[in-house]
Amino acid sequence: MTLSPFHLAFPVDNLQAAREFWGDVMGCPEGRSSDDWCDFDFYGHQIVAHQAPSIVAKAGHGTNPVDGHDVPVPHFGIVLDMDQWQELADRLIAKGVEFDIKPYIRFKGEPGEQATMFFRDPSGNAIEMKAFADRSKLFATD
Repeated sequence: MTLSPFHLAFPVDNLQAAREFWGDVMGCPEGRSSDDWCDFDFYGHQIVAHQAPSIVAKAGHGTNPVDGHDVPVPHFGIVLDMDQWQELADRLIAKGVEFDIKPYIRFKGEPGEQATMFFRDPSGNAIEMKAFADRSKLFATD
């Protein structure tokens, strides 16, 4: 199956900090931009950081229990290959990124076993990056 790229626009309170995080830390090439927004290539998908400090200030954050951890809600991310996931985890650790949930394998021995990690960008947007040893189990229920 070929997936179409998704598009996600999200608020930031400091566009320069967003550029440094998404570009330098995450390694996402910058696309088109203006003084108020910036496109990034997020593993072939288009994400756009929009300068919107009033929205960031009002943003509510919650959690939901999953596999013994408090998962940040809302969050977004992408499913990587296991090697890409480990490379990113190593890079984030080396750059001193603070994790909400440190990189680990959850649902061990279950159909949905996956590598996951949660962290936030400088504006507090929660990000989950995950990987499956067997991507065909992405939606597995048994």
